[in-house]
Amino acid sequence: MKVQHQVILSIGSNQGNRLENIENSIKRINQSLGTVVGVSALYESASWGFDSSAFYNCALLVHTFKTAEQILDQVLKIEKELGRLRKNSPGYAARLIDIDLIFVDQQIINTDQLQLPHPLLEQRNFVLYPVADLAPQWKHPVLQKTIQQLVAASADQSVCKAISKLYNPTDEMPFKQAAYVVIEGNIGAGKSTLVTKIAQDFDAKAVLERFADNPFLPKFYQDPDRYAFSLEVSFLADRHQQLATNLAQLDLSQDFVVADYHVLKSLLFAKITLADLEYQLYKDLFGILCQQIPKPDLYVYLHQSSDQLLHNIKKRGREYEQNITKAYLDKVNQGYLDYIHSQTDWDILILDISNKDFVKNQEDYWYVLEQINQKLATVML
Repeated sequence: MKVQHQVILSIGSNQGNRLENIENSIKRINQSLGTVVGVSALYESASWGFDSSAFYNCALLVHTFKTAEQILDQVLKIEKELGRLRKNSPGYAARLIDIDLIFVDQQIINTDQLQLPHPLLEQRNFVLYPVADLAPQWKHPVLQKTIQQLVAASADQSVCKAISKLYNPTDEMPFKQAAYVVIEGNIGAGKSTLVTKIAQDFDAKAVLERFADNPFLPKFYQDPDRYAFSLEVSFLADRHQQLATNLAQLDLSQDFVVADYHVLKSLLFAKITLADLEYQLYKDLFGILCQQIPKPDLYVYLHQSSDQLLHNIKKRGREYEQNITKAYLDKVNQGYLDYIHSQTDWDILILDISNKDFVKNQEDYWYVLEQINQKLATVML
């Protein structure tokens, strides 16, 4: 599963409506680059290295799947969209908006296009102070000192003063309140990736299915008739044990919990894979085991075309999944929809993501969040 990069950006403006410039850049970064998970206070300081109007500055902590080079390209694009015209003349100059890439994880890059960490950051209070708001213990990978230590050792005598708080667009999401959200989908829909990203971005408790540890799964894909019952019973036992244990350790009235499965999927897949008599026995076992598992506040189903699912499955390259057929995915999808529609007392959101890529495109990720946000806001009233 892909891991997001942690990115520190520094933003400055000393032309036009400085506050509006800063706020617009934060919105654009969140919409097109990555999730803004932290925003420093707004600072004001004199221009550094040249004579001009005072600057407003802040720092952002951003989560993104993009590489450092892709981040730089997107930052330059955002600056241009917000009206900055870069000049080739040397030296410092006044600017409508300036977005600098300070850190990407602990990466060290030194090319003509990009230097990481940003050079001279340890000499600039207007960078250090906002970054210290967000990550005082972040270690500079070259100097091997924390931001807090760099602030204490800074030789910069210029005054850099915090003047107000700044708006963070992610604060509008209800994920920071107590809720239990399940995100399901067909094989290859990206549910685990989405759950992991939401958990990282909003400091949620993630419950992820342990499918990779099931010894019957590869055997089932090779010989479904022989191993279907063994597979479904083993999944049922494991899902029940994991959910019962994990949810019991969490306070659903206090925590935000997001899971990439609910135990009801056991019944759904069993109906597809088992013969009638086996299914009736399985259904009895399910009823005995799972009657105490709590239902989610919101159940989200990621609907995607079978052709796209096959593409995703082949791309992620799990050997035992490569013989999955479109017909099987169609059956699973229909099984989900039939079962979901039978749950009349559940709050459900069916979300079509056939033309969405919430890993590559931050706009698509934000679309998914907004749809969940709108639905969750109504069910949590």
